[in-house]
Amino acid sequence: MSTFQAPKGTYDLIPPDSAKFLAVREAIAAPLRNSGYGYIETPGFENVELFARGVGESTDIVTKEMYAFETKGGDQLALRPEGTASVLRAALEANLHKAGNLPVKLWYSGSYYRYERPQKGRYRHFSQVGAEAIGAEDPALDAELIILADQAYRSLGLREFRILLNSLGDKECRPVYRAALQDFLHGLDLDEETLRRADINPLRVLDDKRPDVQKQLTEAPLLRDYLCDACKAYHEEVRELITAAGVAFEDDPRLVRGLDYYTRTTFEFVHDGLGSQSAVGGGGRYDGLSEMIGGPALPSVGWALGVDRTVLALEAEGVELELPSTTSVFAVPLGDEARRLLFAKVTELRKVGIAADFSYGHKGLKGAMKNANRSGARYTVVAGERDLADGVVQLKDMESGDQTAVGVNEIVAELESRLG
Repeated sequence: MSTFQAPKGTYDLIPPDSAKFLAVREAIAAPLRNSGYGYIETPGFENVELFARGVGESTDIVTKEMYAFETKGGDQLALRPEGTASVLRAALEANLHKAGNLPVKLWYSGSYYRYERPQKGRYRHFSQVGAEAIGAEDPALDAELIILADQAYRSLGLREFRILLNSLGDKECRPVYRAALQDFLHGLDLDEETLRRADINPLRVLDDKRPDVQKQLTEAPLLRDYLCDACKAYHEEVRELITAAGVAFEDDPRLVRGLDYYTRTTFEFVHDGLGSQSAVGGGGRYDGLSEMIGGPALPSVGWALGVDRTVLALEAEGVELELPSTTSVFAVPLGDEARRLLFAKVTELRKVGIAADFSYGHKGLKGAMKNANRSGARYTVVAGERDLADGVVQLKDMESGDQTAVGVNEIVAELESRLG
């Protein structure tokens, strides 16, 4: 065993399980690529103020969970705890919003970091695929992103997830609700830190997961009762577009996302088979975030879906993904001449797009065939001195056990034909 282990709250992705994560990432990204979203990749760390301003100083993410540090040069940086602020920063820095084609539609995939109490489904290092539509205020964009996430989950075979939907209002109607909620919260028996949070951003208190706090919030005023006419109309159009697309959702007037930048549409994807960590993804509209980080007014909407939790949801439903075989052909050489020949043939097979592997380490036939079985290859190509003298190799079908002699110069074409 190694002297070192993965840090607490993290995990290693290793075969064969890593193939599931790759398949989930691909399934989530596929509908985005088909809908005009271009790929973006940002650094794993950013200026700490980007997250303090964007995510919100009253959030647990900033106050308790962010990995912040000072560089040798004195810069205050943080490992990214989420993707939206970084993506928007990169889009603004590259002036993508000035290219004349709004919204700017971007998708990304990567690792994120939060110092949380580790448990199943909650890690200090986790993987997400996200999408952002920057620079347009349109209910159709909100609906599009919800529909694309639903499409991604269903393409994986998930069926038992739910979509929760709410509106958080805007700068016109939220202040009225904020004042009413603060009055309500200050009448409760809350600890000093929670009351301080209520003064900074009372919506954060609604997101408090502690049972003793939630019990006191049953009679809290609901934001939907304070929405202005514009927000009501906007939210109703989002609902109508999603419904027309055949996507089921549940209205949840108490849904509050854990980041300060959300406005109007907010949504969450939950899977009841995951226990307390039921959220597999979520997002919403963030019309004021660009101004918060020093940019122009750019109304935007986006989401992030957890790869880790999606894999757990698949396991909870018993869904087995159809994963492509990592190896279709395995070559077993017996002798130096066969080794040179089959290594060349493996290279040819790879060039024409066939997944092929080779018996390395000068193993005998028995040991090499064990490796061939473990590889999962559909076919094994075996060649020894007698075969080469006859100008052939032996092609074995690993499913049926049938073995046939094929000419050395025909083996690549034969395998192309058999494997389609």
